[in-house]
Amino acid sequence: MEQKAQETILLIEKKMSQAQEVMLKNFLEIRTGYANPNILNKVNINYYGSQTPLKTLSSISVSEGTQLQIKPYEKTLIPSIKKAILASDLGITPETDGVLLRLNFPKPTEERRKVLVKEVDKLSEQTKVAVRNIRRDANDKIKKLALTKDLEALYLEKIQILTDKNMKMIEKEANNKNKELLKF
Repeated sequence: MEQKAQETILLIEKKMSQAQEVMLKNFLEIRTGYANPNILNKVNINYYGSQTPLKTLSSISVSEGTQLQIKPYEKTLIPSIKKAILASDLGITPETDGVLLRLNFPKPTEERRKVLVKEVDKLSEQTKVAVRNIRRDANDKIKKLALTKDLEALYLEKIQILTDKNMKMIEKEANNKNKELLKF
């Protein structure tokens, strides 16, 4: 029974870590005014009849601090890439010179930054809820095992320590992202 309890601890540690990774991935896709190639992760191009990620069809680099340059491996893809970027929810119009595309990231207005801060807070709160749900499920599993009261209390305490640690990390990452957004 104690082995199952230890497996439960390892499992929740992994699940909590995954919840944080999802949150951080979502944070990368929030436009802050700085050029970040990760913002293009969701952009897919119709390439010979199949949807292909932009990053596999071109090289993407940051030039200056607020501009992305997209250089397709095939020049014939430029119109398709431009169309896909315009169709995405990025809110940025690409400029092209026939060889590469440029995406200029204007600094967000104060109003837009406040909206983005709310989005960050919403994402972090969703992650906290996920971590709490993981904790609740783990606590239920531990309580269902036939452990002594002392062992049960020990494992419940370990679960709470993991939860607290993850909550602090979520708060820290959310605060860092909010500082980045409000830095302008």
